[in-house]
Amino acid sequence: MTPVEFLDLSVRLGFLMVAAALGIAFIRLAKGPSLADRVVALDMMNVTIIAFCGLYALLVDDPSFLDVAIVLALVGFLATVALARYAERRFLRDKQGYDSEESGK
Repeated sequence: MTPVEFLDLSVRLGFLMVAAALGIAFIRLAKGPSLADRVVALDMMNVTIIAFCGLYALLVDDPSFLDVAIVLALVGFLATVALARYAERRFLRDKQGYDSEESGK
């Protein structure tokens, strides 16, 4: 087996693994059950799409897809931070509502 054949085989196996990870993350996104599970699933999907871009750049020997992967990584990071802030504020709002109900009794 030549190095080129080995690289081609490795990239194709990588595509299969990335597709399996994307499917598992989508199932977790659909099932939930909590907001935190869905946020982690979205983050995992973002990472797998970035890995897909990297593998595709290797397959077609075009480094421009690595730029796409970098942009996706930045956007995914910002989305994760925004969802974490939303979840934190929602948790604090729910906790304050629960505390005010207890003090009213």
